[in-house]
Amino acid sequence: MAMSAAQQGATAAAAAKPPRDFRGGESTTLALARAYDSLGINRDSAAKALVDHLETRLVTSGSSSVDDIDHLLKHLVVSPSPRRKAPPQGTAKRSSSATVGRPARYSPRVVLSAYMIVAHPGAVLSGQGEGEKELKESAVIFVKQLEQLIKVILEGPAGQPVRAQAQLVSFDKAWCAYLYGFVAWKVKDARVLEDDLVRAACKLEVSMMQACKVAGDGAAPPEGELTHDMRAIRDQVAGDLALLRDKVRQLSGGAGVERMEAAISDARSEFLEAKKSASGSASSPAKEVAENEQMVNDMIHQGVGDELFGGSRTDTAENDFEKRVKETMVNAFWDLVAESVTGDKPDYSQLISLVTEARDYLHELAPKQLKEEIAEKIDIQILSQVLGSGSQDQGAHYLGQILKYSLDTVRMLSAAAKEDEMKRSHDKLLSELAASSEIVSGNGVSSFAIAVSKGLRFVLEEIRELRAEVSKVRIQMETQTIVRGGLEYLQEAFADRYGPPANASVSLPKTLQFVSTSKSVVEQEWREHSGALSALPSAGPAPGIVPLLRAGHGVPDGQPSSTPEAAGDSGQPECKGEKFDKIVRIGLLKLINSMEELQMQSTPESFQLNLQRLKAVQIQFQQVIVIATSLLILRQVLIAESPKPNPAEMESAITELSEALVKILDSSRDAGAEEIVEVMIRASAAVGPPSEEKVQARRQVMGRVFVKSVQPGDAVFKMVSRAVHCAFRGVVLGGNANGPKLADAALRRVGAARLADRVVKAAEVVIRVATVSEKVHGPWYNTLI
Repeated sequence: MAMSAAQQGATAAAAAKPPRDFRGGESTTLALARAYDSLGINRDSAAKALVDHLETRLVTSGSSSVDDIDHLLKHLVVSPSPRRKAPPQGTAKRSSSATVGRPARYSPRVVLSAYMIVAHPGAVLSGQGEGEKELKESAVIFVKQLEQLIKVILEGPAGQPVRAQAQLVSFDKAWCAYLYGFVAWKVKDARVLEDDLVRAACKLEVSMMQACKVAGDGAAPPEGELTHDMRAIRDQVAGDLALLRDKVRQLSGGAGVERMEAAISDARSEFLEAKKSASGSASSPAKEVAENEQMVNDMIHQGVGDELFGGSRTDTAENDFEKRVKETMVNAFWDLVAESVTGDKPDYSQLISLVTEARDYLHELAPKQLKEEIAEKIDIQILSQVLGSGSQDQGAHYLGQILKYSLDTVRMLSAAAKEDEMKRSHDKLLSELAASSEIVSGNGVSSFAIAVSKGLRFVLEEIRELRAEVSKVRIQMETQTIVRGGLEYLQEAFADRYGPPANASVSLPKTLQFVSTSKSVVEQEWREHSGALSALPSAGPAPGIVPLLRAGHGVPDGQPSSTPEAAGDSGQPECKGEKFDKIVRIGLLKLINSMEELQMQSTPESFQLNLQRLKAVQIQFQQVIVIATSLLILRQVLIAESPKPNPAEMESAITELSEALVKILDSSRDAGAEEIVEVMIRASAAVGPPSEEKVQARRQVMGRVFVKSVQPGDAVFKMVSRAVHCAFRGVVLGGNANGPKLADAALRRVGAARLADRVVKAAEVVIRVATVSEKVHGPWYNTLI
């Protein structure tokens, strides 16, 4: 409701009271705030009124020491802002001290900037250069002079009389010094910003020319030959360039626009020149990938570069089986050796051969000054004579000396960190052998045979471990040289096929599109990844409350996980947020996320050597969606039949379905909906034996829902594919540090936590491809980015 003239006058009178009178009166702070608000007085208008008042006093003082700063004020002029609302009635009209066409001497925005620079220099300034240091110092002096001037105006001079006019002049001098530094800083930033805008405009123009297939002579295709996408790109780029021109004009005026147009013209000319120079080679087929190049690429991706890229191989079930078979064979061998040295006619040939093997291994590993000592201490001729004498006691004694010396030598040649542990295990073995020297086992095996089967075997195993350690160290020393050489070879081969990085925008059209597409979503994906990372619980799996289809049933919290931590032993690095790394990883994620099968003609040039790897990961991505959707449908159907099913039976059905689908999809990519539904029917039998009618009813419901749920536009498909995308993204960006937890949390939301291990292993391939590509194709990416 509008106030009457009398009310406005009373309000204005209340607000106009000095603060000292207000503190002594009966009015409240709320009443004063309401009075200010009704008069349109706020922080911005107060700041503007203050600096206008100071300028008016400076002008009316007639001081001759006022500097002319019009040349600095021109840099503070901004484009006209939208028309402001008319001030409320009753507001006193204040005449601006600035004449028409001339900016005010004191800018409220620049004054408030001084307070920001003083209070938060780290947030405002970059901390580089003498200019910023001088700006900060001048801002401190200016703020101090301003506050002192306000104090003099409000309270009068304290102590020795100081005239307000003298303080005003000191304030103005501090303002001029601060304004000079501020304008210099602003102009420098403006130039950097202008360069960024011009660079963006040039990239837009070149991208448009490439997308619209502009010929080498600059002629665009006829309007009729332009596709709908080409026209859309052309119109979009035209609009974006217009916006960039307006920004440059606001920033640097007409001169900046002229510089921008000249840069665009130069970029257009460079593009056409590169187009002409590349036309000769473009007219002939691209160079075939050399067999050596593919071999080196496969070598680097398949584990030779694990030490450089942070990965290591993990044991598989097949390796475990091989280990058990090998252990069984080794036990059988040593049993035969022990039997050969027992009985009436012992055969020592195998024993002598094994001792000779141990001596030769030690001789090979030992430094030069130790080789003669080893030959003396482990004398095969003396051992043969002792054993040939027929006295096993003497043979056991001499063999014991050889074993003890061998263990001491192994310990001396091993790493110092392992010496104490090895000393304990060696002493324990020698004590056991000494204790068994007088014991003969029930089957007639003597202490000598025990020394052979247990002692000599232990020594040879220790020597083999030492040899493996030495070999590993030597390999590690050579690995980096080998991998770096391989990366350099791949980089040279890529340059030979596609030319230098400077021509990347012309010679790598698919990679350019890859980079552009990734840049459009990279920040959004990174924000979502960071949010998911911050939401991870400190320990334990994420809670699993899952909306199932349209029925609203939730998956219980106790979902079994595939222990993705165990799958994360390969140590793949996480993305630290560098722009370059984010663009490549998220771009690859979008490639495998596509529902269309990757083809050579659509794959970026930088990833064509790894097309088969990416296709394999894409298949894994789609299979995880199919399996997760099937698990949801099975759970939904069973819960619909019985709202409170037996948890053990439900879990058994889900486990059976998951394992069966993994087996089917891994063995055949052509598994159809009918086959998958039949697997779901068989798994559902774990929840009570169904009748034939119920089986038919389940088959119809599951078949209908499954076919509908794997359609890209379906709500269930969107929910599941989004969860799988987030799981892959968690590993691709989080590496093995946080990736497995992120994958588990994302899949748990759709009841598919058991598939996390599968996602981790597939996503690790993406990380390796991204890491290698960044090292090989980095110069080309930098040009395109």
